This record gives sequence, structure tokens and C-alpha cells, in this order.
Amino acid sequence: MNDLSLLRAAAFKTELAASGRLMTRAGLSELEALTRTLTHSAGVAGLAHLLAERAALRLHAAQQSDRRAALASAARTRGAGAGKTAWRAWFDGSARPNPGRCGIGAVLEGPGGVRVAISNEAGYGNSSEAEYLALIAVLDAAVTHGAHDVLVVGDSQVVIDDVNGPASASAPSLRDYRDRACALLARLPQAQLRWIPRHKNIEADALSQRAVPPLLPETSTC
Repeated sequence: MNDLSLLRAAAFKTELAASGRLMTRAGLSELEALTRTLTHSAGVAGLAHLLAERAALRLHAAQQSDRRAALASAARTRGAGAGKTAWRAWFDGSARPNPGRCGIGAVLEGPGGVRVAISNEAGYGNSSEAEYLALIAVLDAAVTHGAHDVLVVGDSQVVIDDVNGPASASAPSLRDYRDRACALLARLPQAQLRWIPRHKNIEADALSQRAVPPLLPETSTC
């Protein structure tokens, strides 16, 4: 005897709807209606074959979902392992409005109390371009200070996924920025690049915002 939960899991939405109509029209139980509906869908192959085929489809979909989640997680982490590093860096960029005046903010910290704070205007562009320029700036600072084992973090999924992904998948509008970032990363052989949520990137965000303060409204002299 078929289990109702098994039939529900196997049925498509249209089949569930048809089964509901059959229950009302023929006064059948849900189990009976689903059995008839799916048996009709199975045709000559039979209900058992349909249930096995649908179970295989669900398993494949679940495996694909897990694979996509794993790839997304891996794309946000550059470098092997999660061990502690001697150097750490945070970066952020802003555009006011978007696109508009860009500001970049970053912090590099290392052994012996080394600390570099960056807060600069960065021309005109959109927020992703500003984020990339902030990353490039902090990577350049890391190269200057010999921070080969630096852990670099930021809250821009667009930029971090773009850098960590294959070059062929890079957004055309960001390709030049990616090339510059990757050239610097090549000089930092143990560097790791990871995504963090915005609330853990407060200082870099504040530095980027400080670089492009809001324009004051013009006042009349008349």
C-alpha cells in the first residue's frame, strides 16, 4: 500500500490540484484520489516506476542545490584553510548617489602595531567600482608592507565572487578592476579573500563614507 506522504512528495502541483478536484467530485479520500491521479500520469509504465523516477528527480535536485551552495561558499573564500594570519585587512567602497561620487575605505593591521587606514575620494562610478578600488588600495598597501599572509575581508559579494571566480565569468565592466586586484594578489601568495556581513565591516564603511561627505545645498547670497 502506498504511503500518503510518499504520494504527496511525488506529485506535481498540477497533479495535486487534479487530485483535489477528484476528491470533491468522487467523494474519495486523499490517498485514493492521489493514487488514481498518479496512476493515470504513470500510464503503461506503472505507478511504482513513476514513484521511483520522481524520487530520483528529487534526489538530483537536492544534490544540485547542495552543490550550488558549496560553490557559493567556496567563491567567497580565497586561500586554503581558516587559520589565523599575522595580517588582516578590511575594505569598503561607496558611491553617492549610485552611480556618483566614489569613496573608498580600508584598514590594514599587522604585527608590531602596524595599522594603515585609507579614506580617499575615488572619482565617479558605481558602488561595485568603488568596492573594487577599495580592495585594490588595501592590497597595494599589503604589498608595500610585505603582508604576504594577509586575510582580506569585505561585504561586497559582487567583488569577492568576481575575484574568486574564473576570469571567463567576470563581469565585462569590472574586468580591468579584477585584473588589477589579481595582479596584486599574485604578489601576496598566502593572501585569503573572504566575504563578511556588513555589520562586521563598520570601520571600513565609515572610512568610505567619510571620504565623500554629502554635498551641502547651495545658499543664495541675495
